[in-house]
Amino acid sequence: TELIVIRIGTVLYALIISALIFGSCDSDESVPTCIQEKIQKIKSEPVRNPPVKVLRYSYRNQEVFYFTAYCCDFPSELFDLNCNLLCSPDGGISGSGDNKCPDFFTKRIDEEIIWQDER
Repeated sequence: TELIVIRIGTVLYALIISALIFGSCDSDESVPTCIQEKIQKIKSEPVRNPPVKVLRYSYRNQEVFYFTAYCCDFPSELFDLNCNLLCSPDGGISGSGDNKCPDFFTKRIDEEIIWQDER
């Protein structure tokens, strides 16, 4: 019985630690894990100028995630639910992205801010 109590205690401890770690990640079950991982990576970097925002839209009959452009000549990024890069709607050297989705800003609907860097 003492061994069972120790194992249960160990399992409970592991569950509590996991809840603290993953609970502090601003986890949102409706946001794909790969998008959450991209957000966590950005959080580990210095704050971008301007700070990044991640927005969810419906675009061309699919759910997409738009990571805003930041500083200088960096392009924005538009990902699908599986984190496939669809295009760069804006930013970059020209400021107009890669021209692979030139209708993004006129055809996107249902904007929802998923995360914004407020550090």
